[in-house]
Amino acid sequence: MTDVGAEVPWRRLDGRMLVVAPMQHVVRLLPLLVILLFTGRGDPVRLWITLGITVALVVLGLVRWKTTRYRITPDRVELHSGWVRRQRRSVPRDRLRTVDVTSTLLHRVFGLGVLHVRGASHASADHHGLKLDAVSVAEAGRLRRELLQSSPAPGGVGGRTPGPDQAADAPDAPGAPGEVLSGDGRRGDHRHSRVLSVLRWPWIRFAPLTTSALAGTGVLIAAVWNVVSELGVRPRDLPFAADFEQRVLGAAIWLTVGFLALALLVVAVLGALLMFTERWWGYRLTRDDEGTLRVHRGLLTRRSLSVAGNRLRGVLVSEPLLLRAGRGAQTRVLATGLGRGSQGGALQPPASRSETHALAALVAGEPVERSTLAPLRRHPRRALWRRLTRAVGPALVVCAAGWTVASTVAGWSWLGPLTTALAALAVPLALDRYRNLGHLLTDRHLVTRWGGLHRHTVVLERSGVIGWRLRQSVFQRRVGLVTVEAVTAAGDGGYRVTDVTAADGVALAAAVTPSVLADLRRSAPPGAEEAPGDLAAQCAGRGPQERLDHR
Repeated sequence: MTDVGAEVPWRRLDGRMLVVAPMQHVVRLLPLLVILLFTGRGDPVRLWITLGITVALVVLGLVRWKTTRYRITPDRVELHSGWVRRQRRSVPRDRLRTVDVTSTLLHRVFGLGVLHVRGASHASADHHGLKLDAVSVAEAGRLRRELLQSSPAPGGVGGRTPGPDQAADAPDAPGAPGEVLSGDGRRGDHRHSRVLSVLRWPWIRFAPLTTSALAGTGVLIAAVWNVVSELGVRPRDLPFAADFEQRVLGAAIWLTVGFLALALLVVAVLGALLMFTERWWGYRLTRDDEGTLRVHRGLLTRRSLSVAGNRLRGVLVSEPLLLRAGRGAQTRVLATGLGRGSQGGALQPPASRSETHALAALVAGEPVERSTLAPLRRHPRRALWRRLTRAVGPALVVCAAGWTVASTVAGWSWLGPLTTALAALAVPLALDRYRNLGHLLTDRHLVTRWGGLHRHTVVLERSGVIGWRLRQSVFQRRVGLVTVEAVTAAGDGGYRVTDVTAADGVALAAAVTPSVLADLRRSAPPGAEEAPGDLAAQCAGRGPQERLDHR
């Protein structure tokens, strides 16, 4: 019998990567080169070392191109790479979960893209996927379409040069919500894509309310400060700096602190707005006839995430405290093999709460009132007391420590009132965490919500649940509560229903996966009672913090 895979020729990466790969490293070394060339503090040895590293990067890029080859057979994706350390990677096509295409500004100048192919795993793509860096944009689009098909196309995809009408999906194709596009705006593709969401600039007001944007701004400020320091430039040496510093330090302490806080806030807000623009420029979410979701976004770095429809397992609505205070939220997709590394599964920028829940319901295929905004079943009052004790107890300890320091250390009298004010926030925080607890079981989905500082609402397909974890700490056992976690191959790998009674926890697991109750009974100690609540308590309560897995 002839080996079909042996008939598919091996292919190399695009030759233009010989220019792009070294240039990427040179760009990273550019601040150091500037310092060495223009400050006068750099010695020739450091300069020659830097130039030697640059030459070495060019040589390594050539070796990498020469030793890297790939092919796509009807049943596998294979990648061979390396010279000193050879690697042979092969991923079955029926195990592929997501295909991402990323193009930095440098890649786009040369018409290239980086194709990430990820398999069924939560690990990084370096161990459970393939990365083709780099291929032409047309090749990346063609490979993505072929790999995301429910079944491999006859004749495979390896070795065939795409025609002009088989170019990649255009990230900039026009569209509006509800509009139907043919082939993502290109000719020659019989599939149709329905635009589910496009960028609305009023959403930019939510950018300063996201912690990721604020953290990114802080990293950018730190990087600029390091470059300025290396260049030998001191802000206080500027002509106007001395007089400005004298005026600021001569003012009242509260005025100085207020000015510095305001300046930091302005910089953080501007940085968050710029990062939002770079990340979500040209954003468009589409779904084709086969159910494949595609997210296109990015200004300098173009990103394209594709998730096959048969890999979808649900959606998650994320609401951090600041974003929730501004009545905003963000929708993420749950798909097998798609973890936090695959752009986080974000389907939409931070947007208004109503628009976020509407998109989540649309992706889940359920009405809003039966998905993320469904009236959930409240958890027992014992869960409220657990949240109060867990929040108020540590707050009182901190408050007592604050007053002790305030009364014994001179100049720290303000610490006592501050810790008292923080302790007073513990009660509303605990009440909010309890109010957010809840779950619901529909015909197709398990809906669960938890969290206070960061509220999560998950709509998980019942068919996507592959097992259960029952956890019970010492404190939960004293009040008769358990935490039930639905195990899935999508997203974070598991989503919990926190602090339910033992009977409700087992009943929930048995309703979603009927065989789980039989597994629990078989794993129970001899002589255990048949009541679901007792059985769950015996299975879950095996130590101070123990769990029982059923998959």
